[in-house]
Amino acid sequence: TRWSLRHSLFHKGYQLLDTYVTISVDQVRVGQTGTKQKTNKPTKNEEFSATVTDGHQVEPSAFHDTPIGYDDFVASCTLHFQDLLRSTGPSNSFEGW
Repeated sequence: TRWSLRHSLFHKGYQLLDTYVTISVDQVRVGQTGTKQKTNKPTKNEEFSATVTDGHQVEPSAFHDTPIGYDDFVASCTLHFQDLLRSTGPSNSFEGW
């Protein structure tokens, strides 16, 4: 994205990022993936679980792991649990992805 290039010194190409993803439930961080080094197309095949009671939304956020200072924000999205449960059927649990 253009946002991920804002600190890039390379105007013609993409800067390779050291990315990781955090997972927040109702604005409380519940997990984080490991860092994928030097890539613009990271894949995350990691598993973790968190027990959520009365949660409303989950927010995965991608960051670039910088060696100095705060890590750079790359992207995020918000998924509402109600939408996930509605798409899986009548049960009140989600075992997808």
